[in-house]
Amino acid sequence: MSQQEREASAFFRTYKRLPIEIDRGEGVTLIARDGTRYLDLFSGIAVNALGHAHPAVLSAIQEQARRYIHLSNYFLQEPQIQLAELLVKYGRYPRVFFANSGTETAEGAIKIARRWGSARDKTEIVSFSNAFHGRTMGALSLMDRPGYRDGFGPFLENVRIAEFNNPNALRTAVSTSTAAVILEFIQGEGGIRPVSEEFVGTLEELRSKFGFLLVADEIQSGVGRTGMFFAFQHYQTTPDLVMLAKPIGGGLPLGALLATQAVAEVIEPGMHGTTFGGNPVACAAGCAVIREIMENGLMHRAAETGRYLRERLNALREEFPGLIREVRGMGLMVGMELAVEGDPIVARLRHDKLILLNCTDKTVLRFVPPLIISAREIDLAVLALRDVLGGYS
Repeated sequence: MSQQEREASAFFRTYKRLPIEIDRGEGVTLIARDGTRYLDLFSGIAVNALGHAHPAVLSAIQEQARRYIHLSNYFLQEPQIQLAELLVKYGRYPRVFFANSGTETAEGAIKIARRWGSARDKTEIVSFSNAFHGRTMGALSLMDRPGYRDGFGPFLENVRIAEFNNPNALRTAVSTSTAAVILEFIQGEGGIRPVSEEFVGTLEELRSKFGFLLVADEIQSGVGRTGMFFAFQHYQTTPDLVMLAKPIGGGLPLGALLATQAVAEVIEPGMHGTTFGGNPVACAAGCAVIREIMENGLMHRAAETGRYLRERLNALREEFPGLIREVRGMGLMVGMELAVEGDPIVARLRHDKLILLNCTDKTVLRFVPPLIISAREIDLAVLALRDVLGGYS
């Protein structure tokens, strides 16, 4: 039986799988069982920042796995400490908590916000339309997208969802009862939509007035992808709490919360925890990822390569004005909004051009390639996309 047939007989019907059986990955390339080579432009949904089979990540995993794979958080573990130190150094927050995934960091952020607010008579959390923070009940409570929420309620109380990038809606949503505002400074699943300077300015004004926590969801945008360590660093603001995941485990499950000292102190021993969070093998891989990105120039390269990608895509927009509405993003987190649904274009790129890309928010082609991608590989992808778009004009 094929992999598809075997899956159909055993799995929940949860995922819409691509019709490719992957054998292995090398750099920015995925190789199918039949030997077909695909250029990977979404890197495990922004996870594989160093591409596939990066030697530094492989070496770190192998070395740590020989020592021990799991101990539990009853023990001090050197890989955890090393990764926390790197996150403190480059993230510039003094405290770190490790989880298993991005959605668990959302859960942790909600708990910390509630705990912090309980001493201040603040119970409400504000989030935004079209956001994506994960699949757990807490994360779903922060979202308004029917496709993720329908049939799973009731959700957490005292959560307000305001319109993204609408300063007036933000003013209406927050009050003296607001404990925290949770924001993606560039929405990922929501269509690669950066927050506006005006919106951040209003947020800072209201934060000063009402004294709520600001939580940055950097799960998809963090660790150098936007050309800065965090996407929020493109703006004049410093959040109190930061959610990280995706790239920091080198492809292994890992998430992290970074916090100011004052916010971290609201959690005492026994109040929050995890069995697998901060797995030593994942943390060892994460150390390799952070060092490669921050010490070998990949963050700055992401800024430059991302600028080149946007230039090439904007040239396509001028060529196909009836098909392409907008190109937007930061660094190597780029969206191309189409006037038509994106899935058929993604399918043709995969089938005819051997380019792996995905579509989010129905009409937005999402480019989140490995940070090691070259200008030559970007040229190949853009030329392939040009050919496919030519079939629509």
